[in-house]
Amino acid sequence: MIARVFDSGSFLEVQNQFAQNIVVGFARLGGRSVGIVANQPKVMAGVLDIDASDKAARFIRFCDSFNLPLVTLVDTAGYLPGVAQEHGGVIRHGAKILYAYSEATVPKLTVILRKAYGGAYIAMCSRHLGADLCLAWPSAEIAVMGPEGAANIIFKREIEEAPDPATMRKEKIEEYKTEFANPYKAARRGYVDDVIDPAQTRARLYAALSMLVGKREKGPARKHGNMPV
Repeated sequence: MIARVFDSGSFLEVQNQFAQNIVVGFARLGGRSVGIVANQPKVMAGVLDIDASDKAARFIRFCDSFNLPLVTLVDTAGYLPGVAQEHGGVIRHGAKILYAYSEATVPKLTVILRKAYGGAYIAMCSRHLGADLCLAWPSAEIAVMGPEGAANIIFKREIEEAPDPATMRKEKIEEYKTEFANPYKAARRGYVDDVIDPAQTRARLYAALSMLVGKREKGPARKHGNMPV
């Protein structure tokens, strides 16, 4: 994805051996330098955990410090659950990425490629965190959780009472995908600016970057914020 969208041979990944479920690095888009934050679904389904949150948050703040626009590519199944993560402080560490994105004043462009579930959808530079442009592919699944898990909860009674529970479950999963796990609901509510053909990704990002190159953002007068540490 990165190789096809950004200038050929320009991507420089950093910290590539640490928290491999998220990818961060520098690239050029039409000759302009940008920072990239992308989920890696080949590792742990691209979930956000403690290390991934720390890695992304530091990179986001680095880019903001040196006025590098941020491009976020989203494909995440959510935050990693588990006792170890809870004891390690996943809420505190996970909040760092939200803080970094919300405080960043550089141009912020987001493309939702596939999964965007739960709190991780918000954390990966959604409109709610101040993205200047949020695009989605038709393959995007924007929902509180995966269709299988959601169907088991929402349609629990219908599935249990059906003559053939297995068939009913499959039907309800498809119904959930059609009605909720797609980018069009989010687009109607204004959380996604446009649903685009994947072939248009580079052109749309370049046009947005050109438009936002002179972006200036004024916040409230203060010394600094209080980040979760």
